Amino acid sequence: MKNGKVRVGIIGAGNIAQNAHIPSYLKQKDVEIIAVCDINESRAKEVADKYDIKHVTSSFQELISIEEVDAVSICTGNNFHQPAAVAAANAGKHILCEKPMAMNVEEAESMLRAAKENNIIFMMGFVNRFRADSKVIKALSDAGKFGDIYSAKACWLRRRGTPLGWFTNLSKSGGGPVIDIGVHVIDLAWYFMGKPKPVRVSAVTYNKIGNYQTKGVSRWTALDTDNLVFETEDSASGLIRFDNGASMSFEVSWAINAKDTGMYTQIFGSKAGARINPLEIYSEEENYLMDSTPIVRDENAFDNQIRHFIDCVKEGKQPISPAEDGYLVQKILNGIYDSAKLGKEVEL
Repeated sequence: MKNGKVRVGIIGAGNIAQNAHIPSYLKQKDVEIIAVCDINESRAKEVADKYDIKHVTSSFQELISIEEVDAVSICTGNNFHQPAAVAAANAGKHILCEKPMAMNVEEAESMLRAAKENNIIFMMGFVNRFRADSKVIKALSDAGKFGDIYSAKACWLRRRGTPLGWFTNLSKSGGGPVIDIGVHVIDLAWYFMGKPKPVRVSAVTYNKIGNYQTKGVSRWTALDTDNLVFETEDSASGLIRFDNGASMSFEVSWAINAKDTGMYTQIFGSKAGARINPLEIYSEEENYLMDSTPIVRDENAFDNQIRHFIDCVKEGKQPISPAEDGYLVQKILNGIYDSAKLGKEVEL
């Protein structure tokens, strides 16, 4: 660090970098963004000019070779997470990696190994752990207020919400809604449960709607929309079993003929239960059923996530979303795909 500031490089200058990571870094007084790269060099230059970033390149290898860079945010498409992370770790750079960790378990394992061998901070971008309402449920869970959390539900159904761009290209994304939005709700429910070890998955996936032409709806669009293909699932559902006997059911979709649910997770404990979106606690007090809503202030989850990452880098402490968690969540995600392909429950 220089003058107490963590010097950051941004790998990938697309939507998530421009709309989340960069704005949140700029709010931190002890951070300086000094480098940005993107395979589209003109985009990288545009971002560098906008934010007065010193170094600009089209190569992540060149970015991580810059001695001044202390840490990187990996904001690329899923297919670049593993090569960028391994190279950054081997160069001694601390890492904040967007979800999902990788395209598959083998890639995630190599990233975890590189982080350990080089003794760097590796934090997963599981941003929903940093929501104000999530922090309430996690605090209550850690305090034992829910008792034995034996079951959970993770759900995010979009009626018509398939993104345009690399997300539907299997070679770039590794999957569809399971790996894109399912990762959010599955990780959050698992986090609330205390992160038991996943052991088996039974799942189904469907690709029934594809590139719909529905009128009157908007579509989220990646910055690159050339060579559009629709190779991934539209929806998926299933059951995840854990080594402590607990289980989690899940339902996710980009496109399905049902009502939009928005993102939500729910946990069921022997003493009480809880739900997020909306935030509600379900308990029993003096033999009366009680529904309660904790009062929390609005917070920017990305700001909280970036602040935590910087604190971990400066203090050398373990993040609340370490590489180990990314690896185990990756096992669940790819277990879902394996189960769906084989038509049976699979061991993780």
